[in-house]
Amino acid sequence: MWGRNKNEKIMATFKELLHASFKSSDTEEWLDVHFNRPIGLVFALLWNKLGVHPNVITVLSIFLGIGAGWMFYYPDLTHNIMGVVLLMLADFCDSTDGQMARLTGKKTLIGRVLDGASGDIWFITIYAALCFRMQGQLIPGTEIKWGIGIWCLAAIAGILSHTPQSMLADYYRQIHLYFLKGKEGSELDNSAQQYAIYESTPKNKIIARMFYKTYGNYCKKQETRTPRFQKFFVLWKKSVNQHGEQDLEDVRQKLLKGSRPLMPYANILTFNTRAIVLYVTCLLNCPWVYFLFEIVVLNFLYIYMHKQHESLSSELTVALSKL
Repeated sequence: MWGRNKNEKIMATFKELLHASFKSSDTEEWLDVHFNRPIGLVFALLWNKLGVHPNVITVLSIFLGIGAGWMFYYPDLTHNIMGVVLLMLADFCDSTDGQMARLTGKKTLIGRVLDGASGDIWFITIYAALCFRMQGQLIPGTEIKWGIGIWCLAAIAGILSHTPQSMLADYYRQIHLYFLKGKEGSELDNSAQQYAIYESTPKNKIIARMFYKTYGNYCKKQETRTPRFQKFFVLWKKSVNQHGEQDLEDVRQKLLKGSRPLMPYANILTFNTRAIVLYVTCLLNCPWVYFLFEIVVLNFLYIYMHKQHESLSSELTVALSKL
């Protein structure tokens, strides 16, 4: 009986920690809640017990992601299965570092940027590996080799599709968390603040200045893509100073109500769906389909999500101006 009670207590504690490690139920994907996060938490507890910092785990995920890209270069099934396993391990590490940071309070700006950069490094490596893999292969239904064409397709998929999709999806999730949990529960940063930190950093700290300048540029791109939200957010902060947040509760709830249905689209545009399509197309030896999925399907979702959020921001701006 004692052993059973002890096990029940352990499971209860694990569930409590798992729930505490979530960003929010609105922004967590089903696959993360039921698969990635529980496994990530097991690793997080282990790494934390060993005194390993979350940023170290992020660096480990980078090497695992690069290894996955190397495996995806080969067209045979064995190497591709190894690539799938390595990228899954990289994703577990990515879940682990975020969960550790939230549970231990070891959240840093460097950690957040490093976490975002790790995914970029994974996919840059994977895209390059797939291009090298396919450039000598024939375009389906023709006698023409992909050649430089596959690099052009990858550039459209990666630079013009993947990058803005992930950037905006991350921004919308942070906006949702900001209005759901407040500034402390979100990582919603702005370019002006990051540029100010950059300017105040001594010039002899070259790496730190480069870091803040790069992150400031990242924030600026997010802001440039969301002009209507920027207008609303300026008015929101001004209204908070004038009236207080309690008088604006109705507007806050309207934003959350309008933003909540868009979170599944933001999740699709981040990692899990993208990774599943990558796994399937690589295992079937038709990774060019993955690039087309990025360009056609995910861009359609990106445009829809962006249009809906900007329309919501316009409506809320009107509501605020009437106060």
